[in-house]
Amino acid sequence: MQLILLSGGSGKRLWPLSNDSRSKQFLKVLPDPDNLKQPISMIQRVWQQLKRANLAEKTIVSTGKSQVDLIDSQLGKNIPLIIEPSRRDTYAAIALAAVYLYSEKGIGLDEAVAVLPVDPFVNDSFFSHISALEDVICQSNADLVLIGIQPTFPSEKYGYIVPEKEKEGELSRVQKFIEKPNEELARNLLEQGALWNAGVFAFKLKYIINHLLNQKIPVNYDELVKGYTKIPINSFDYEVVEKSSNIVVSAYNGQWKDLGTWNTLSEEMKIPQIGKGSISSDCENVHVINELDIPVSVLGLSNLIVAISPDGILVSDKDASPRVKEIAKEYNNRPMYEERRWGWYRVLDYIKLDDGNEVLTKRINVSAGKNLSYQKHQYRSEVWTIISGTGKFALNEKIYSVKQGDVLQISVGALHGIKAIEDLEIIEVQTGSQLIEEDIVRVFMDWEEVEAHCSE
Repeated sequence: MQLILLSGGSGKRLWPLSNDSRSKQFLKVLPDPDNLKQPISMIQRVWQQLKRANLAEKTIVSTGKSQVDLIDSQLGKNIPLIIEPSRRDTYAAIALAAVYLYSEKGIGLDEAVAVLPVDPFVNDSFFSHISALEDVICQSNADLVLIGIQPTFPSEKYGYIVPEKEKEGELSRVQKFIEKPNEELARNLLEQGALWNAGVFAFKLKYIINHLLNQKIPVNYDELVKGYTKIPINSFDYEVVEKSSNIVVSAYNGQWKDLGTWNTLSEEMKIPQIGKGSISSDCENVHVINELDIPVSVLGLSNLIVAISPDGILVSDKDASPRVKEIAKEYNNRPMYEERRWGWYRVLDYIKLDDGNEVLTKRINVSAGKNLSYQKHQYRSEVWTIISGTGKFALNEKIYSVKQGDVLQISVGALHGIKAIEDLEIIEVQTGSQLIEEDIVRVFMDWEEVEAHCSE
């Protein structure tokens, strides 16, 4: 069985830590069973579970361009990625991944494929349930197999699967779907034996390939990439699931939770405080996540989430935290903090001068052994001050050793890159007419290529 792990979306519900470049699955706030002092992210946790279930080797990750560096940083460079040319919802993402399996990897049409989201909070038994779908899809006559979660309360946040009353062994045929009902309807659905929709789909590869052929959508990977913008912007549920009449659902009774709000996420964090600050002993049910270097203290309060990042500060009653998404819509500033394959950067200051030029100041951390690409800029010059660490600096085909206190001048159009021997902290000051992340012309990504091209 092949697995497609969907990692997409932008961050609004967990503002200010999540933003357009760092979705919720990348926030390092969950306990790591191997090292309780170092929190991990949702995607790291799921990948650990896939490894334990012996499913990781058959898994590809479907994602967008903006998340590639984050996945490289958190999971490693050898994770097979299917990168969407543009964001077009789950129907297009699953179509692209299925066509990749078919036309690039040569996976047979009778192979079972399971699609699952990257962000559910589940225990390991959920992935045993995923593994069992291979036999289900191969032995049943169903076009699609879904996983339904046994509800624990009448939630308005989830979609519901209404099964037929007669069961076929451990499976039930699906009667209908109800998307995010009000509480009264949700109670009624629970009485009918409805299940929460876990967002997991399993099918034989030929089912999706035949569907795409019927829709006149290319099943050659390169052709599909070129014509990607022609695929409807819709969910897989709407384009495929709701239009199929031959679906069965497999009920899962174990732990399952959507960590989509600060309230639900903090229930699983275990560590009440991440970052500088303190929580007084008379506080109850308070969590503080602080990404800044200034201390934050909470005194005598309860049921509170305090989240601080370069993008903003949130202080919220936990029960009110689902409303964060409404507030975050008002803030369309560029992300002030981003993780990359080589480390991270934080925007410290930005000003626009009277002459039209801009000045942007960043604090950059390059992890030991990692490097920035060998690149140039068309619209800006840069000054780098090495705050700590040691490294190798490449400038216009020459390589120099650098250390704490060195100041590096990079003019417009100059080819440059850097590799960290020890963790490097850099203050970067950009000056120019267009200070945008897109103003990068990359020549080499790997440092071996840089060394082969340059001389010391």
